Amino acid sequence: MELIAPELVVVLATAIAVATAISGRLRIAPPVLLLAFGAGIAFIPVFGKLELPADAVLLLFLPALLYWESLTISLREIRANFRGILLMGTLLVVLTAGGVATLLHLLGMPWGPAWVLGAAVAPTDATAVGALTRSLPRRNTTVLRAESLVNDGTTLVIYGIAVAVTAGEQTLTVWNVSGMLLLSYVGGIAAGLLVSWLGMLVLRRVSAVILENMLTLLVPFVAFLAAEAIGASGVLAVVVAGLVVSQVAPKLDRAETRQQVRSFWSFATFLLNGALFVLVGIEATIAIRELEPRELLVGLGMIGLVSLAVVVLRFAFLNLSWGTIRLVTLRTGGGPREGHRDRVVSGFTGFRGAVSLAAAVAVPRMVESGGAFPDRDLIVFVVAGVVVVTIVAQSLVLPAVVRWADFDGSGEVVEERRRAERLAIEEALDALPRLAKRSGADAEVVQRIQDEYEGHLALVRAEQSDDDDHPLLQQRGAAVELELALVRLKSARVIKMRDDGDIDDLVLRQVRAEYDAEETRLLRQGERE
Repeated sequence: MELIAPELVVVLATAIAVATAISGRLRIAPPVLLLAFGAGIAFIPVFGKLELPADAVLLLFLPALLYWESLTISLREIRANFRGILLMGTLLVVLTAGGVATLLHLLGMPWGPAWVLGAAVAPTDATAVGALTRSLPRRNTTVLRAESLVNDGTTLVIYGIAVAVTAGEQTLTVWNVSGMLLLSYVGGIAAGLLVSWLGMLVLRRVSAVILENMLTLLVPFVAFLAAEAIGASGVLAVVVAGLVVSQVAPKLDRAETRQQVRSFWSFATFLLNGALFVLVGIEATIAIRELEPRELLVGLGMIGLVSLAVVVLRFAFLNLSWGTIRLVTLRTGGGPREGHRDRVVSGFTGFRGAVSLAAAVAVPRMVESGGAFPDRDLIVFVVAGVVVVTIVAQSLVLPAVVRWADFDGSGEVVEERRRAERLAIEEALDALPRLAKRSGADAEVVQRIQDEYEGHLALVRAEQSDDDDHPLLQQRGAAVELELALVRLKSARVIKMRDDGDIDDLVLRQVRAEYDAEETRLLRQGERE
């Protein structure tokens, strides 16, 4: 059914805004509310027969969501925990997909759609309940996010093979599947490396901020399409491109570009993630209408059993892999870093989210022969149900588990930031005379800058001392509040000048842009206290 785009955009934006506004008051995870809103929207006649194009769902949502995750993850922590991340992101995904497929087949679902559904619910999503994962130490959060990135690539390779075989586009033989797996991984990684290399090559040669921003927008989609064009994994290409860009781009782009990129991608991915949940809520409700009462009851049973299965499989794998690694490394040392508390917390962080939903709605409606894809409506319904159950159930349990685990090191990021600031300021002060001589700045200007930097350095050193009674720390709050009041007073003054006709709107926007940047800096400084 054709749908007027503005209507859908307005409805999606409204649903996202309302769900975000009330989720805190209702103490319900935003993804669950968004799915519920989508279910309600499906009863509006104009949206009641909405059909999402399968290929467009993957292209529109996954590159952007996964690229931003790749850009903002800690590569150092990935290297330090590479073994666990690799096992969780590959072997666990395969075992989960296979275990769920076997369970569904025993319940009467054919192997083809059973593997499609198993692959769809196999990947975790650390960002599905961001407020909860932020309560974990950096290492645990990074492991969860990195696991999500790796398992997204693995699961969509399995998913692509399952869909292709079920739809009749590929035949199921050992050599055929092995070739598809090899092409998916090697081709995806190669496409990501090639596109990111070309992107950084172009970045070295452009000087306009708008062109740099356009380049960051193009990289994930070009990487995805390039990989898909050769039959490889577009998801792996995006993840690899994002990791490469995250390491190289900070050395090439400029401050204005970085500020705009952060603002754009964080807001864009927020909207895309929210829109995906609402759209799946609509599609799941439409799918329910197509199910017979008996199929609906079977689907509800499948939701409960699959939700339980993914949690049990995750706990079993965590403990078995830990025991195996410990046994293998007993003589050589270098055993697993994770303790039993880490394993328990990790077991309860197997949320399912955006990638599972995108995979469900991307299942084609028709097979190669022209018939309907088997059990498609049931797949969409069960996947949406599993996402809701895992988010709700584990959101209720995880806070208590995190408190029980009592992880140490929650302030490690703060300490690293303070150390980085101190060393950077000290180096800047050491270089100040040399740079001042090169720029031709006079003594008064140099002294003013030196006083400003030394004041900032004294404050950072006071923070590192952990002495809450330090005079500089006692005065900092009042100083920030005073500066904020002054900035807002200046802003109000230029607005009044515009209203009185003394200055033009263009001048107002230029002046306020500087005041806005200053106010944002002060607000962030206040949040750090």
